Amino acid sequence: MPGPRNNVTTQRALLALAITASLTLSTACTVDASGDNRPATAAEADAFVARVNAHMREHHPENASAQWLASTYIGPDSQRVASKANERALTSYSEWVEEARRFDGLALSPETARAIDLIKLGTAMPPPADPAELSELAAIATRMEGMYGAGTYCEDTDRPETCRDLGELSNTMAESRDHDEQYAAWAGWHTISKPMRDDYVRFVDLVNKGASNLGYANAGEMWRSGYDMSPTDFQDETDRLWGQVQPLYEQLHCYVRGELVDTYGEKGQVDGMIPAHLTGNMWAQQWGNIWDLLQPYEGTASIDVATALRAQREEDLARRLAAIEGEPTATQIVEAGRQADEYIARAMTERAEDFYVSLGMPKLPASFYERSQLIKPRDRDVVCHASAWDLDFAGDVRIKQCIEPTADEFSTIYHELGHIYYYLAYNHLEPLFQSGAHDGFHEAIGDTVVLSLTPGYLNSVGLVDSPEESREALINNQMRMALDKVAFLPFGLLIDRWRWGVFDGSIAPENYNQAWWDLRARYQGVAPVGERGEDLFDPGAKYHVPGNTPYTRYFLAHILQFQFYQSLCETSGHSGPLHECSFYGSEAAGDRFWAMLQQGQGQPWPETLEALTGGREMDASAVLEYFAPLQAWLTERNAGRQCGWDAG
Repeated sequence: MPGPRNNVTTQRALLALAITASLTLSTACTVDASGDNRPATAAEADAFVARVNAHMREHHPENASAQWLASTYIGPDSQRVASKANERALTSYSEWVEEARRFDGLALSPETARAIDLIKLGTAMPPPADPAELSELAAIATRMEGMYGAGTYCEDTDRPETCRDLGELSNTMAESRDHDEQYAAWAGWHTISKPMRDDYVRFVDLVNKGASNLGYANAGEMWRSGYDMSPTDFQDETDRLWGQVQPLYEQLHCYVRGELVDTYGEKGQVDGMIPAHLTGNMWAQQWGNIWDLLQPYEGTASIDVATALRAQREEDLARRLAAIEGEPTATQIVEAGRQADEYIARAMTERAEDFYVSLGMPKLPASFYERSQLIKPRDRDVVCHASAWDLDFAGDVRIKQCIEPTADEFSTIYHELGHIYYYLAYNHLEPLFQSGAHDGFHEAIGDTVVLSLTPGYLNSVGLVDSPEESREALINNQMRMALDKVAFLPFGLLIDRWRWGVFDGSIAPENYNQAWWDLRARYQGVAPVGERGEDLFDPGAKYHVPGNTPYTRYFLAHILQFQFYQSLCETSGHSGPLHECSFYGSEAAGDRFWAMLQQGQGQPWPETLEALTGGREMDASAVLEYFAPLQAWLTERNAGRQCGWDAG
């Protein structure tokens, strides 16, 4: 998901400046001191790639450290240092993009050709060649992100106390069960994107010019070219994957819609679709916030990791306070609380590390714990958005998180360490190949491990009592998971479907909003209450649209994590239902997992996938196997209901 928005805005502006400075450096051939024009050669291409890799190894640590400081010591000085470091890095990058074009059409070694392709595809916002247009693109990108980041909805513009930001509006949607309050919060947030509409029209025109400059028909085609297959084949591939999971989603949709109608009456549906504002989530992309309405079996014991984690924290605090002579002062109580926070954050992280180490993977370097931000400091502002960092392509790995003893934070650590172990596994590769096999792989690694946090595993490490083994408990656990994983799938697909249509012109500006809701209806079966006219720009109310962040990666990650999990469970020798598997402690699974991670982006992803799963295609059948008990229950529960919806 997107990182800190103030940094993203700065980076986009600097990228534009950097590329502006380098546009005049591009030539189609090498010019020596005498002015003799010589065609580019394969040897020069090899040397170019080697030079880029050497530059990245030498200069990346400085830039990464500057960005780390900007996130963990927020202030004007750290921001200034980070901006200047970014400017230098982005200037180099933009020069590489232009120079890489010199080698088009040459017969190159597979490794060099792959490295050059990766350089060209290194930006989602290809710049137009004209400096004035490039400057305009930078201004628009910065402005749209600023609109989103500063977005608030005021019920009364003359009364600032009525203004609410995204967090406050989201809390209303998650916690309120009043139909009108939820709608007001949803509609209020969707006003913040209305001023972006004209900017986005121009933005599309400019990035399409940039994509054309790089040899692509449009920016959407460029985005789809980063998957070791043709853009058309990639689109067909995502259609195929969606077709596999669509029946499961439709059963979940039918159940959720029925429960909403039971709660809200006819207001619980819109022409057979789920109202966009009633799922507890601003974008209806995950539905777990309305668990109280959707829980299949009330009173059935649930997995409660948070209680155990909070108890560990309180026990540590009690020990520290007991060690103080006399009555603790207020300062001592605060400091003891701080130390207890550090204790539980590290304990949670070490518990996650233990999972990876149990697979035979290395222990984290000592510097990881010395340099990571695990809790929110008291003395400065920091970015708490969880993220994983590799600062030097060589083992200086860290996470940045403000850990609290909650179930969500606990699973997030396992997710972030998935990124960390991916970094460590491919650190032996040249920098250009130090990335996921494709952009869905990196997001899937940690979530593969999270799937192994079964009730049995949690009991084995002392975090929950022996779990209730009943059909009711199983269905409740699977429903919780499905409201996150399954509900997300169509949303993960449709955002880029909309943008691909916008980029290729099949969705014209005068139909932006209509096309958005047509896709929401087609894929999600979600609809707004009332008309959403073309004076609005509802796509811009989702960060990734004004932030220009490709989104199909998250759909792919939600498929791949189950495919990886199934393969690792088989390797570990698991027998029985897939959802009961935890491959914790299996070195056989760990060896296979590590071997895949070591490949990074150095070869086409089908080869990397085959090494782990035995197949060269992404496959959603593991999703269906995992949720087979829930799907059977849903089919039974939905009997007699009119499932499906008319998308128009």
